[in-house]
Amino acid sequence: MRVLVVEDDPDLRRVLEQALREDGYAVDAAPDGRIGLYDATTWDYDAVILDLMLPGLDGWQLLSSLRGEKKAMPVLILTARDGVPDRIRGLDSGADDYMIKPFVLAELQARLRALIRRAAGRAHPAFDLGEVRVDTASRTVSRNGRPVHLTAREYGIVEILGLRRGEVVSRTDLYAHLFDENDDSFSNLLDVHISNIRKKLGKDFIQTRRGHGYVID
Repeated sequence: MRVLVVEDDPDLRRVLEQALREDGYAVDAAPDGRIGLYDATTWDYDAVILDLMLPGLDGWQLLSSLRGEKKAMPVLILTARDGVPDRIRGLDSGADDYMIKPFVLAELQARLRALIRRAAGRAHPAFDLGEVRVDTASRTVSRNGRPVHLTAREYGIVEILGLRRGEVVSRTDLYAHLFDENDDSFSNLLDVHISNIRKKLGKDFIQTRRGHGYVID
């Protein structure tokens, strides 16, 4: 899954980037509102973490522009503005969640997982794909009740295809949700990861639709 962090505090931005990458996300980061809006309208992120007090373009304006562009990606506001009117305004302006600084990182990560899960139409954190069970809360996979170790990227592929079960997902779409803007989208990494997943979860677990993409039926 790919997340955009829009935060002008460089120390906090680095902390969020590192923590989310360690949690298996591809992460892009923007230091101000104008860059954040450009990124958010250019790429199809699975979620956006948005500060409100930003230079160039504040978070309110960014959120309004994003929703005006009909971008439905989940937005989690992360701000020091703790007043009830601000929280109401944020949620009524199109944010999906609102957190106050200072915050507990584990809670932010849990809220982020919930936002992404709900955006995919899943209420429960775990779901089954035949004999394979995916737990989005613990970011783990098991087969016939036995844990299967997947790398962060392998897990990301399984989660994306699993949440969109029955839908053919193009290679371009997978790259857009798995790799950040610094990755080489023309590499053969995707083929390597899918090959490894098939070795671990079964050769027919992920099916290839030639010229279209991949699907889990």
